[in-house]
Amino acid sequence: MTTASVYLSGEWKTSSGTKTFQAHNPATGEVIGDQYPVSNWADMEQALQSAADCDLITRDWTGDRFADLLEAYTSQLENRAEEIVEQANLETALPVSPRLKDAEFPRTLAQLRSAAQAARSGEWAMPVIDESNNIRSMYRSIGPVFVIGPNNFPLAFNGISGGDFAAAVAAGNPVIAKAHPAHPGTTRLMAECLVNALLAVNFPANFVQLIYDIAPEEGLKAIRDSRIAAVGFTGSQKAGVAIKAAADKAGKPVYVEMSSINPVFVLPGTLAEKSEAFADEFTGSCLMGSGQFCTNPGLVILPPGEEAKKWIELVRDRFAAAKTGPLLTEGVKDSLLDSIRNLVEGGAELLTGGHAAKEVSCAAQNTLLAVDAEKFLADSDLFQQEAFGNCSLIVTTSDASQMAAIAQSLEGQLTGCVYLTDQPEDEAIYQQLEPVLRRRVGRLLNNKMPTGVAVSPAMNHGGPFPATGHPGFTAVGIPASIRRFSMLECYDNVPEHRLPEALRNA
Repeated sequence: MTTASVYLSGEWKTSSGTKTFQAHNPATGEVIGDQYPVSNWADMEQALQSAADCDLITRDWTGDRFADLLEAYTSQLENRAEEIVEQANLETALPVSPRLKDAEFPRTLAQLRSAAQAARSGEWAMPVIDESNNIRSMYRSIGPVFVIGPNNFPLAFNGISGGDFAAAVAAGNPVIAKAHPAHPGTTRLMAECLVNALLAVNFPANFVQLIYDIAPEEGLKAIRDSRIAAVGFTGSQKAGVAIKAAADKAGKPVYVEMSSINPVFVLPGTLAEKSEAFADEFTGSCLMGSGQFCTNPGLVILPPGEEAKKWIELVRDRFAAAKTGPLLTEGVKDSLLDSIRNLVEGGAELLTGGHAAKEVSCAAQNTLLAVDAEKFLADSDLFQQEAFGNCSLIVTTSDASQMAAIAQSLEGQLTGCVYLTDQPEDEAIYQQLEPVLRRRVGRLLNNKMPTGVAVSPAMNHGGPFPATGHPGFTAVGIPASIRRFSMLECYDNVPEHRLPEALRNA
């Protein structure tokens, strides 16, 4: 059987690694396509040195050059759109339509185009000129960036095509991309497009490099290596914390997006005025894509009263009746079922689901759990652990003041939602809740589910630890996402002809 090549030092090469793996179709369980190598240190050493060598060539190039590359790459991806989407569907079981073809692939292209536009304008670099003291500064490229992609977005967050990749290139940095083992074939197709783009715009062929997988200890060793300047990662909290520790020890910037349960606080007016519609909205958001979104609403806090009890029954019935979809990997399924067991053993009531699904190869039943506020507050660390997938935990309160206490107990989150009306009671509760919740979430929403993350310069897809490793930056939203992979360079009394173009008087 064929073993795929890695892309190192500007060439498709046979990996030095001796271990291999294959992708699986989550819907059928069947093995898909070629074997893919697990790279060893020899592969990574080659990638590190090649990236460092390339950085010496490209570090002073203008933004136009990087914009040309991103635009050429976008065109190459468009030429192979059908093939890429089909492969992503095979490896992830995410539907071609409306997910991959109609939403995620166009989003991927939009991110790359937006990054190209920002690179060309140069405004992201925030040049500052103090003529009186002849001191000037701007953000510029930081050096080779290691981009590690997640399992749940094979296109829009892929290590070789997603938001971290686009931002790193727009800032002018060579990239070492690590695919996710859940969709290596998809990543290889996009890498082929990128190699064609590099040639088309006369870029060094080693500006981007690709490995499919690597042993964790070798990956952490690479992160600590002085030739890596920054790291971008999206994935689990366990892996993210280990990556952050390695980067922190080496004193380098690391941008990790980890776990989030995205609390939804429901105030009395919403249940009184639109209980059925809100049940539909919540169910649709929670079960979309089998719940495999980092902004999936995994925690719902309800007000006291009979309306809350009725709403729980509405949602339970909808969860039980909804079709079960495949999860991305067996590992995702096992982790979800383990998390559900931990919640039940900790005192949560299982309302529906909670077991592996029989009708799909890699799936869990749609799961809804409930716990009262007293239990939640007594062991908030347990009850706010992420159960990644088609699952959510409802917290029932006996007093409206418990909502602020629950918000106070939360770890950092990507998002936090409040559903309310203009009723005076709702507004009074909101005024007590919002200041507490605001400190714990990167994006605060009113009357809107969190699962949509728009490609907008105003978007913040970040938040306090442990949702991410740094609350001051976003993984989605240009230009802020670009500045993650840059350094602030200051020029003091440097003559005009030695300055970057953006800092010259002209």
